Amino acid sequence: MNRRGSTRQTERARPLGRLHVIVAALCALSILGLPQDARGQMPAPATAPPTFVEATTPATETFAAFIARIRSEAAARGVSAATLARAFDGMTADMTLPDLVLASRPKAALGGQAEFSKTPLEYLNVPYLLQLAAEGRQLAATHAATLDRIERDIGVDRNILLAIWGRETAYGKARLGHDVLRVLATQAWTGRRRQMFGVELLAALDLMQKGVLDPKVHKASWAGALGLVQFMPSEFADLAIDFDADGKADLWRSVPDALASAAKQLKSKGWTRGQPWGVEVKLPASLTCEREGVDAAKPVSAWLAEGVAVLGNGRIPPAHMSDAAFLLAPGGAHGPVFLVFENFLVLKRYNFADLYAVFVGHLADRIGGGGDFVARWTTPKLLSNADIAVVQQRLKDRGHPIAKVDGRAGMNTRTAIGRYQRGAGLAVDCWASATVLSHLKRAP
Repeated sequence: MNRRGSTRQTERARPLGRLHVIVAALCALSILGLPQDARGQMPAPATAPPTFVEATTPATETFAAFIARIRSEAAARGVSAATLARAFDGMTADMTLPDLVLASRPKAALGGQAEFSKTPLEYLNVPYLLQLAAEGRQLAATHAATLDRIERDIGVDRNILLAIWGRETAYGKARLGHDVLRVLATQAWTGRRRQMFGVELLAALDLMQKGVLDPKVHKASWAGALGLVQFMPSEFADLAIDFDADGKADLWRSVPDALASAAKQLKSKGWTRGQPWGVEVKLPASLTCEREGVDAAKPVSAWLAEGVAVLGNGRIPPAHMSDAAFLLAPGGAHGPVFLVFENFLVLKRYNFADLYAVFVGHLADRIGGGGDFVARWTTPKLLSNADIAVVQQRLKDRGHPIAKVDGRAGMNTRTAIGRYQRGAGLAVDCWASATVLSHLKRAP
């Protein structure tokens, strides 16, 4: 779970459906071309979802005071005194976790998530992809009957599910060593996303009260994700499925339960049956990385008419040629460019990072028999989070629509960099480089 360090949102993934007006001006068809029942609905939770109120002055609240407050909130939700004692007696904060807001740790250098601390070349490690793809093909054969039923009943592609399992826990081989309650409590007390982790902590206590979660047995990632496909506790409560019909939803040991639950989560987030996640493309000379991003979405047919060409083994089914898609350039001008669909954004809703979604999509393609990227990754050095935050702030000060100054260069930041480079007469590569940083610092 690299995820759910990223849960979640830095540069917000908006459903393409919200761009209906843009695409309607180009095409009389619906922006997604989806029947309503293809998007799925979140099931109603069995109990009211937890709410969490942050401390009025979190910087001065001690960990002990925070735990006392959580005990009270959980007790009001029906968590017993005995469960709360097992959960919290003797607990101390884990100050080694990433993403904590500490005086000794600069705010812009908080991230511990690989999706934001590695270049695309490093993250999309080809030998590792090859290894996971080979294992994934073997597991596809082993679990063929389960995957057949998931595709039929839920409508999510089998290779995507295998790729998520591979990326999240290396098909169950990754060792998750964190105490889930300690992780969530520490992050909710002094993390960068206290509100989110407070909700997850209360959800985890609900699971513990119901006998679903045993923190001594069920270990988690550094951000509190659980099981083979790394569900956050609130997701477990809402979306876990007993697919093998043994009387319980077990996301730690049951492959059918884990894969079906991941499928249910993707469907609840808008997965479209039969739609690709994306395809690698070559841009015509008239297009650059400045055109990246959801705001520039338009029908696939319009992109092809503009000269965008699908590369390699990429294929767009005829039924989806009118679907909205947008350009994605995770390495700016220093690597492959993709034409991506709503299903790409669904993968980002599973783990909010461009590179995560590309990894999963590309791994799924490889499991299905696809090959390597056509274009080469030649990504230059990645700036520190602190320096990227400076780039973002300087761009924002100059009127560029930077969504959030967070030290993480996603689509929004890359596009703004490209536009700044063009306006300043620099070579346009849409990459947060030392050259861009230096120029922004010198510019009036």
